[in-house]
Amino acid sequence: MKTIVFISIVLISGALAGLVHGTVNFTIVEPYLDQAIGLENESLFASGEAEDTLEFWAEYESYRIWQKSGQVLAGVILGLAMGSLFGIVFALSRNSLPGKNDVSKSIILSGLMWLTLYLIPFLKYPANPPTVGDGETVVLRMILYVSFIIISGVGVVVFYKISKKLQNNKKYVAVVGYAGLMMIAFAVMPDNPDEITAPMNLVNEFRFVSVLGVSSFWVTVGIVLGLFWKKFDKTSKLEYS
Repeated sequence: MKTIVFISIVLISGALAGLVHGTVNFTIVEPYLDQAIGLENESLFASGEAEDTLEFWAEYESYRIWQKSGQVLAGVILGLAMGSLFGIVFALSRNSLPGKNDVSKSIILSGLMWLTLYLIPFLKYPANPPTVGDGETVVLRMILYVSFIIISGVGVVVFYKISKKLQNNKKYVAVVGYAGLMMIAFAVMPDNPDEITAPMNLVNEFRFVSVLGVSSFWVTVGIVLGLFWKKFDKTSKLEYS
C-alpha cells in the first residue's frame, strides 16, 4: 500500500469514528452534563460563591452553547489522533492478528485496544460528571489515569511478545501474566482521591453513557479502517484469495 493511501485511510477512518463519537456524546452524554452542572450551580448559589442572577445565567448559557457546539469537532480531532495510533498499530500487527480478512482483523484489534486502553483503566478510574472532583486534584487524577493506561498498554505489548515465543499450548501463560500485572496495578495504585458527593444514580448513568460514547469510536474505527484496508490494499486480495 502506498504511503499516501495509508495516511488517507487512517485519517479518514479516525475522523469518521471521531464524528460518530462526538455525535453520540452530544446526544446521550450532554444531558447528564447539564444535570451535573445544574447541581454544581445550586451548590454555588447555596454557598454564596455565585448569585442566581440573569447575568449569571446569560453567561452560563453562552458558555454551554459554545461548549456543546464544539463537541462534535472535538470528537473529530480526538478521532484523528487515536485513529492514527490505531492505523499504525494495525499496520505493524496485521499479519499476526487472528481473523479471516482485514475487516475481522481490524475489529479484533479495535476490541483489544478498547479493552486494554479504555475499559480496564476505566474500571480503576471511572469517569465522573463535573460535580465530582476537586480542582486541586485534577493533575494528580490525570497522572494516575494516564499511568494506568501506560501500564496496561505496555503490559499487553510485552506479554504479546512473550506469547509469540511460546508454543500454542502455553500461550495462556502470557494472558495469565497480563491479568496478574493488572491485578497488581489495581491493588497498588491509589484510588481516585475525590469524594463522590453527587447522587449515585446520576454518576452511574453518566459512566454508562460515557462507556457507550467511547465504545462507539472503537467499533466505528475498527469497521471503517478494515473496510478501507480491504478495498485499497492489493496484497490483502492476494492473501485471502
